[in-house]
Amino acid sequence: MNQYLKQLKENWKLWLIASLTLGLAPFSPEPHIWGKIKWIAGGAVGMGPQDWFDVLMHGAPWVLLLLSGILWLKKD
Repeated sequence: MNQYLKQLKENWKLWLIASLTLGLAPFSPEPHIWGKIKWIAGGAVGMGPQDWFDVLMHGAPWVLLLLSGILWLKKD
């Protein structure tokens, strides 16, 4: 396994913390990423470049956490 995948796999705690903080912030009235996902599921009408960048920033920790989990489940 190359060093980047190994780091991605071993840093699952960092991805979990990032997901629960940056990935969900702001927390009220609902997690920001959840609101964006609902907006996209509703057709993404009126979403501008800033909104898509926001999805990328709030979604990245979740993607990294998911990839780390997949690597943990994968046999070496």
